[in-house]
Amino acid sequence: MKNRFDHAGAWLLTLVAVVAAHVETSEDPEHDRGDVPGWVMITVMSAILVVAILAVFRGQVENALANIFNKIQ
Repeated sequence: MKNRFDHAGAWLLTLVAVVAAHVETSEDPEHDRGDVPGWVMITVMSAILVVAILAVFRGQVENALANIFNKIQ
């Protein structure tokens, strides 16, 4: 299971690098995209937090989800 989180972390860092390389800021008012780079950064940081929380509390999260799914059945 640890390898899955290591793989997810590596994938996430690769995604961050690709997004950072392709996000351009334009000073041209005709090409104004709003605050897209800001929203991309918020989304990426949120994903990093989720991966970090799952890496630390994996057992507790799995137990909680198992309990929830058992109650549903």
